[in-house]
Amino acid sequence: MTTVEPTAEQAAAVEVFAAGEHLVIQAGAGTGKTTTLALLAHATKRRGRYLAFNRAIAQAAAQAFPRTVVCKTAHALAFAAIGHRYTARLNAPRTPSWRTGMELGINRSITLGGRDLSPRALSAVVLRTVEWFCHSASPVLETRHVPQLRGLDTSELHAELADLVLPYASKAWADLQRPDHGVVRFDHDRYLKMWALSRPRIKVDFLLLDEAQDTNPVLEEVFLDQRGHAQLVMVGDSAQVIYGWRGAKDVMTGFDGIPLTLSRSFRFGPAIAKEANRWLTIAQAPLRLIGTDTIPSEVGEVTEPQAVLCRSNVGAMVEIMKHLDDGCTVALASGGQALRTLAHAARDLQAGRRTSHPELVLFTTWSDLIDYAEHDPADRDLQPLVDLVSEHGADTILHAADCLTDERYAEVIISTAHMAKGRQWATVRIANDFTPPPDQDETDDHGRPLPGAIDDAEARLAYVAVTRAQHGLDLGGLSWIHHHPAGRSVTWTTEETSRC
Repeated sequence: MTTVEPTAEQAAAVEVFAAGEHLVIQAGAGTGKTTTLALLAHATKRRGRYLAFNRAIAQAAAQAFPRTVVCKTAHALAFAAIGHRYTARLNAPRTPSWRTGMELGINRSITLGGRDLSPRALSAVVLRTVEWFCHSASPVLETRHVPQLRGLDTSELHAELADLVLPYASKAWADLQRPDHGVVRFDHDRYLKMWALSRPRIKVDFLLLDEAQDTNPVLEEVFLDQRGHAQLVMVGDSAQVIYGWRGAKDVMTGFDGIPLTLSRSFRFGPAIAKEANRWLTIAQAPLRLIGTDTIPSEVGEVTEPQAVLCRSNVGAMVEIMKHLDDGCTVALASGGQALRTLAHAARDLQAGRRTSHPELVLFTTWSDLIDYAEHDPADRDLQPLVDLVSEHGADTILHAADCLTDERYAEVIISTAHMAKGRQWATVRIANDFTPPPDQDETDDHGRPLPGAIDDAEARLAYVAVTRAQHGLDLGGLSWIHHHPAGRSVTWTTEETSRC
């Protein structure tokens, strides 16, 4: 490990860790959280484990940690303990939810609250219930795992819906226990839940949880269960909670540990830190960032950005086609091969042909695929395909995908803000699909509509987006914030202004 003089905040973390205290570290964008965790690990001879958000982060972190610390994802631990028994089911092709529902015995419509619930809709609710159960810390399927449906959202109707759904969901969960075969598609979150239910004991002296703000309750329970025999350290940025739609929650705010902060960003200078703090204030986050004075950075027009960050996948496709039309070499942060092969399959289905794509081989029509993408939240990677095909057509997407290049050779990299999390570029432009909130129905004294409130989740996503830049940030689609009351009302103290 390269010897670097730790900041006062990092030194404080090492001191508290050495005392054996449980720690919760709020680490802002670019503040060196992995470096800080490595400092903790190098300061002791005890054996520990570092739990990363994904495999790439775990592999990168392993280069910084001593051999006494094993760097893995929670899914890797769960697979080694339980998941390997289900290998035969993990690579099964996708199956439309209605077909899975038929196998579970869902074969007729029901009427609830004066509304008809088709077998297809009921099947989707059942599978979503299982997914929510897998993301929860609950040991059994419960009414709260059944999603709310529009029009059936009163407590009485939801209870009736749960009475109908839970028996099928229990049958689906029982099906998932079979290692060799079953009718319900088996994915990685299934064996993670099974592992959590086994109440595993991770045999280490200390446990480091990275990206803690995006931890599912199921992993939170496993982590907290180690408290009796291991020192616990969680690090993350509560302002970067952007995966709530898939069950993640910020476990940091309620964790019983010594709270510390990493506020000095080594990614950018004062100008970008000031813009980040604007969004942190709007999101009501307690953290404020301090830019590094020796890093030149500015907020303004960037004519040739290294990366363009979009709010949506459709927005990313628009940017790809625009830059291709301008003669630029373009890369998509998530890669173009998956988009290309799925677009080929979509074109086949639209033409009334079965596709040989291994994940879509069981779909017979385009409408079946649309239904699956809309109602099966475990497979949201299909929804961007449906959106893009509906917006631009499969042939246009195929042509654009064929024109994409590797990031190493691209003049510009297109990414969604979600996919950009954890990454950084020298210069960044925010795409135009980051639109302001809708106006209110009320008007001001001049009859102009009052701007709508900014949702906290949208403010956090904007914070993630603007903090991907190192030297140049073009606010682009977020420029409206300087004319919005929430953006104009942000003020800084004299001390904060001098630091930012």
